[in-house]
Amino acid sequence: MSAPRLIKPEPLTAKDFAPFGDVIECSDRAEIRHINYGQTDRYHDLAALDLLGDGGRPIVSIFRSRPLPRPVAVKVMERHPLSSQAFMPLDGHPYLVLVAPKGEFDSSALKAFVAGPKQGVNYHAGTWHHYSLALDKPCDFLVIDRAGPEKNCDEISTEDENIVIDY
Repeated sequence: MSAPRLIKPEPLTAKDFAPFGDVIECSDRAEIRHINYGQTDRYHDLAALDLLGDGGRPIVSIFRSRPLPRPVAVKVMERHPLSSQAFMPLDGHPYLVLVAPKGEFDSSALKAFVAGPKQGVNYHAGTWHHYSLALDKPCDFLVIDRAGPEKNCDEISTEDENIVIDY
């Protein structure tokens, strides 16, 4: 087998992640509304959730992700063609995000990001992504995605391509 193709993660920023989805975080780019008699700052409308098409409905779940050995061997990618999928970390730990653009899967277009402990992501419908990648310890994620009668998860194997994330 050939030498692995290494992907180096970069810090997660709203600008760099925009082709794949939204970064969910408290930042100065958000509209801030002061509510509850001035006791609360509401960082308003942080993600373009897309969950209702084809009879879908929003659901809220918690995913518990366990770390993979490093370097991380990329064996599978998935996408949700009918909806967005949002992840917000609950444990205060950074995690990895691996994505590729919508359309036919192209491993040469993979991008990896290190998400900070207070940064969530919302993958746009059809964006290829790896499942949640905890780094050093198990991490819980609040997940907002779609339930409905239609299949909404495509997977593709990447094992033959020998891709690893070197973090």
